[in-house]
Amino acid sequence: MITTKEKKLEKADILKLYTNGCKENRNFTVGVEYERLPISSVSFKAVDYYKGICDFLRQFARENNWDYITDDYNIIGLKQNHDTITLEPGCQVELSIKPEKTIFDIERKINTINKKLAEVLDKYNITLLEYGVSPLSTNKNINIIPKHRYKIMAKYLWGILSDVMMRETAGIQGCFDFENEDDAVRKFKLANKLVPFLTAMFANSPIRGGVETGYKTFRSLSWLNTDNDRCVCACNLDENFSFEQYINNVMHSPVIFLNKNNTPIEVNGKINFNEYMKNGFEGYDATIEDYILHANLYFPDVRLRNFIEIRNHDCTNMPYAVLAIYKGILYNKYAMKDAEELFSFYTDKDFSELRFNIPKNALQSRIKNHYAGDIAKEILYIAEKSLIEMNTGEEKFLDPIKDLTLNGLCPADIILRNWNGIWNKNIEKLIKYLKNISPKYI
Repeated sequence: MITTKEKKLEKADILKLYTNGCKENRNFTVGVEYERLPISSVSFKAVDYYKGICDFLRQFARENNWDYITDDYNIIGLKQNHDTITLEPGCQVELSIKPEKTIFDIERKINTINKKLAEVLDKYNITLLEYGVSPLSTNKNINIIPKHRYKIMAKYLWGILSDVMMRETAGIQGCFDFENEDDAVRKFKLANKLVPFLTAMFANSPIRGGVETGYKTFRSLSWLNTDNDRCVCACNLDENFSFEQYINNVMHSPVIFLNKNNTPIEVNGKINFNEYMKNGFEGYDATIEDYILHANLYFPDVRLRNFIEIRNHDCTNMPYAVLAIYKGILYNKYAMKDAEELFSFYTDKDFSELRFNIPKNALQSRIKNHYAGDIAKEILYIAEKSLIEMNTGEEKFLDPIKDLTLNGLCPADIILRNWNGIWNKNIEKLIKYLKNISPKYI
């Protein structure tokens, strides 16, 4: 609890969290958060925390000298220097590494860690599946890991598919830097318009619970049906949008819980953060740590931190392609201008409608009189041209997604074609495909 002698939290304190992220262009890096689904190599069901995942983490830490991340003595992840392996609510395994200058650096680090992971995973008959939703087990059969935060969130988050989102889904998130507030706002606005197209390009979750869902990205559908107070798209951003406006949006969302003296204090949406700052809660006054926790429980498609986090992509075997598209556009002012001109024909309403159509139709969705797939081709062209100009060779990471997008396809289209064809709706053949797929789909 803050004493009377301590300075009361003010918005200016919060604003520093964002302005402290400003960097010179030459120091820009790229970051990734890469979630995968742990399934049994034998039964293809999701692997439970107490029946494999906890033991796997212990063994990996022991063999590779990683440190434990714990919650009330339960191992919920591992860390080594700036790299972490953590668990999402349903045991999804997330790899997060220190941001790097080039995607090649990220690829090398992930390949090294993946090789070490595979050696231990094999001992426990666990496969980390690069797919957007649990292919066989559903949320009713997937337990929340023993982490206080997740148990509180599971009780609080509303929406008919919130349990699916928490327990079944896996995605890829990219993190990008900004030079100053104007640059951050411009990138934030543009990223919100790029997201639905990339969600469509990388749609990879059509089969769930062993059956065809009728959606190409069921993962994205689950986010659309989870707690609209905090899982939003910021398409309607006016010319006055700023760090302060983003902070206002976060502060007006309901508070789920506070963390005081390592003890969670459940708020359960009784007040929003703005009210908490003004009036406190049950004797506690707001601190900067409270705001950081609250902002981390705000889940828009694009999240502003001391970097820009772009979130809504199904897990695929092409994480570097996701990063390459955004890097090519967001780290080149001419590419940004080209993308802004590409989107200038569409209104906020058009983007909002597109966002709700993408889960079912992916690249076959329409925005006004155009197919999303045709716009996606233009996005790829802009990104590739920019990456070539950067002369880093990173345009090579676009090759696998180009093979799909230029043919009007996403990963889900290939899966559905085989599912209803030569696989004859056989889940084992789907799993085998996902385990052995190469970057070339066609």
